[in-house]
Amino acid sequence: MNRFGESRMRGTGKVRRHRLPVVAFIAVIALAAAASLAFRRDMAEARGPTLGRSEVVDSPWGPIEYADVGSGPLVLMIHGSGGGFDQGLAFTAPLARQGVRIIAPSRFGYLRSAMPDGATVEMQADALAWLMRGLDIERAVIIGGSAGALSATQLALRHPERCRGLVLVVPALHAPDRLPGANAAPDRGTQRMINAVLGSDLLFWAGVRGAPDFMTRMILATEPATVKAADEGERERARSAMFHILPISARKQGLLMDSATAGAPPPWPLERITCPTLAVGARGDLYETDKAAIEVARRIPDARLIMYPDGGHLWIGHDDELWGAVGAFVREVDPA
Repeated sequence: MNRFGESRMRGTGKVRRHRLPVVAFIAVIALAAAASLAFRRDMAEARGPTLGRSEVVDSPWGPIEYADVGSGPLVLMIHGSGGGFDQGLAFTAPLARQGVRIIAPSRFGYLRSAMPDGATVEMQADALAWLMRGLDIERAVIIGGSAGALSATQLALRHPERCRGLVLVVPALHAPDRLPGANAAPDRGTQRMINAVLGSDLLFWAGVRGAPDFMTRMILATEPATVKAADEGERERARSAMFHILPISARKQGLLMDSATAGAPPPWPLERITCPTLAVGARGDLYETDKAAIEVARRIPDARLIMYPDGGHLWIGHDDELWGAVGAFVREVDPA
């Protein structure tokens, strides 16, 4: 081959090498655009359950958001960590279908509820009692899920006249053998990553989409294998529970309060609670709330315990059974 041909081939190689970075750049831009579009779409979908379904009232602790749905025996549903009134409604939808009226507030720092200065679980309980008075609710069955069980328990201790009954579902309460900070990150690097994820809609969304098993274990405190082995309805319930923590930016202050209170709660005088009580736990809960449910049933006079042999923090595989039992309890303590 002559020199001219060799020159042409070398020139073609250079052109091809120069094209590679351009193609890679275009691919990165295309992927970023697709991710941005998916993020905006998912955020719009995640906000859907929070739009037009709640009211806000001014209180001595600032605005309090709540939803009021259904009719029949009355339940005050206090949501767990990462929630808001929307989580409360989603979790108790089976109760509403049984003919139960649901009042679902957003706790301090969640969605449109304020985070007052120096907020405590006791203050949250007082604010919920104030809300009940403002809505002309004399008494209700109080349900507290996960971190919401702290406020529910304090409501029963501080305002027993408001509590017709108490239901504590996977309660993040004190138990002597419950490890402080159960399900905490195994090292500081992982904890810093989790803190960053919890502070950003984009990072949390990326975690949900890109590392669902990690998020299921660290946020939902349930082994991914438990979710994967469940039926499609339960798998969808787990996905929805995770997805609708978005927008996490609207729940960040509440999450920070929960991390400071629910990880290592103090012991309280549960023996003073006099209303009928039902405690529900599930084995395999990485937050170890099954131990707290046992402690609740042991210390509250005449309390009942339901303990599922598996299911983790989301009681996977037992949702219909759980809400059937809670509905029966509500009708028992509020037969009218």
